[in-house]
Amino acid sequence: MTRNLNDPNHPCPCCSTKLFKDCCQPLHLGEIFAQSPAQLMRSRFSAFYMENYEYLISTHHVDYLCGLTEQTLRDSPSPQWLTLEVLSESESKNQGHVCFQAWFRADGELDAIHECSDFIKQGGQWYYTEGKQKAAVFPKRNEPCVCGSNKKFKQCCLA
Repeated sequence: MTRNLNDPNHPCPCCSTKLFKDCCQPLHLGEIFAQSPAQLMRSRFSAFYMENYEYLISTHHVDYLCGLTEQTLRDSPSPQWLTLEVLSESESKNQGHVCFQAWFRADGELDAIHECSDFIKQGGQWYYTEGKQKAAVFPKRNEPCVCGSNKKFKQCCLA
């Protein structure tokens, strides 16, 4: 079931500090294309958060889908997505690279997808191609919690 943000003034799930209507919503609605690999990465995180599988498939380069479909995504277990941290980004002509950690909770456990993703630009549009997985890097005890609670990690998800 797609998560619906009925209030366009709701903070965007991609953690950009912008409102959804001013951030990922226009991309999800096809009103605009991502202007950078990082913007596409953020919009794809929001799509995962909202279970917008159509958008995920449409922004995944067709040569890299490897049989992935909307139905495959729908049938896969969906964790509770929490926050996104973009760690680094680079862009050169029609190629881009974004490293990120997407934090989630599944089966009561906190974890993250730590990935360095590749993107290509074709026909004026950025597409996700593939990524290399890394081990999640958890915050230190006194750092802010990754769940967005504004508490220290030791007083929140580490407890």
